[in-house]
Amino acid sequence: MPQSSSAAPPFAFEHSLAQELPGFYAPAQAANFPKPRFLVLNTALAQDLGLDAARLNGAQGAAIFSGNAPPVNARPIALAYAGHQFGNFVPLLGDGRAMLLGELISPLGRRDLALKGSGRTSFSRGGDGRAVIGPVLREYLVSEALHALGIPTTRGLAAVTTGESLWRPGAYPGEQPGAVLTRVAQSHIRVGTFELYAARGDTAQVKRLADYTIARHYPAARAQPNPYSALLTAVAEAQAKLVAGWMAVGFVHGVMNTDNTSIAGETLDFGPCAFMDAYHPKTVFSSIDAQGRYAYGNQPVMARWNLARLAEILLPLMASNEAEARALAHAELAAFPDRYAVHWQAAARAKLGLQRADSGDAELIGWLLAAMQTEAADFTLTFRELAMALRGDTTPVRARFNYAADFDAWLTRWQARLAQEHGTDQAQLAIAARMDTVNPLYVPRNHRVEAALEAAKTGNLSPFHALLAAVTQPFTARTEWAAFAEPAPPSAGAFTTFCGT
Repeated sequence: MPQSSSAAPPFAFEHSLAQELPGFYAPAQAANFPKPRFLVLNTALAQDLGLDAARLNGAQGAAIFSGNAPPVNARPIALAYAGHQFGNFVPLLGDGRAMLLGELISPLGRRDLALKGSGRTSFSRGGDGRAVIGPVLREYLVSEALHALGIPTTRGLAAVTTGESLWRPGAYPGEQPGAVLTRVAQSHIRVGTFELYAARGDTAQVKRLADYTIARHYPAARAQPNPYSALLTAVAEAQAKLVAGWMAVGFVHGVMNTDNTSIAGETLDFGPCAFMDAYHPKTVFSSIDAQGRYAYGNQPVMARWNLARLAEILLPLMASNEAEARALAHAELAAFPDRYAVHWQAAARAKLGLQRADSGDAELIGWLLAAMQTEAADFTLTFRELAMALRGDTTPVRARFNYAADFDAWLTRWQARLAQEHGTDQAQLAIAARMDTVNPLYVPRNHRVEAALEAAKTGNLSPFHALLAAVTQPFTARTEWAAFAEPAPPSAGAFTTFCGT
């Protein structure tokens, strides 16, 4: 049974989902772990949430964040949802190793506080409901990196080891330390949450969920003539912005199933994710994505596919006349490529130091990406080195293109475009400085992540904390972090990620 938590710091929890959406969850209780111990506490996030980080950073906090001693006002539940997984519909999935403690009312607003790896639930489907240290620290690390890059994401508040050793098969079979992640999210409502009762033909439950979602995430939609059409538009806008953010930093989510598509527009699920080194639109890391469904370049397409599943569900709510409802949904889905392009082109212009839109921007950006693909140029460093070119050192970026004359021609054209917009040579230094605030120097390079996680399995957290420090300050060059900017050596070979379940 859970330990007493009467002396635990207070958490300002509410439980609106549990109160308003019966049928979308099952009661849950965390396992009792033998010896919880902190791996990392996100002190800054704790403070932003109005929590007492000093009181939490110890044995009592480790007990809370393992699930051994949930706060007295917590109400642990496992969320129910369905989902399309690699295009195949599964009518019931749900939180098989996660549970929502409650909705924290904080200075940041209402935030879900959930445990991941805390034990079996009603939806575990034969699994043990536990997690191991590698996937837990990967999610913490990558989600904090995305946050530092300004990309909407769920975040890690804490990671603890449990005192257990768990056997996991797969690419790295063997015993690994058990661990639990505490995740913070605007909510855990997904497209798959809507699919749960839509597949059963229960329009009343779908409407309850839609009304709750509007009230919680998109209250302005309620004032629109058609609130449910406005909900679809709002979710489409959130997804367009999110995926454009991923694309702008070379992030490959890896498992864009509908059960991992957040209605709030946050990055959700970090199983097989990774950042590109060499640019190529067909880049895939996930071991289970043999067809490249969720390849880097397919991410905008798959976001639209997922939105189409949501649109199908909302049809009965958008209009009583089916033809009218379909016309509304079709119009929104048809608009999505342009909606996405607005966000992507704005991000790409910023990466090139441009502020004003121009009719030739798409071609300017497209040529550079095509040349990067041909030369297998490093995605992160190419954009960083363009700013160096503005400061007078063109050698690093030209070397990535084998000093090709056609790249030199592009470089001249780009600099002319900048001069047209900004004027004097002195302005180029200011442009370069601005580019350095959007083009990171440090991202979680795959080989660095793997090295940090392997060390953590043996109890050595120093590589993890060093990498975490760099990727959460991604734009500022520091001598001691120079190695974190380097791509993997050719000897590293192709990199493959695994779900870690």
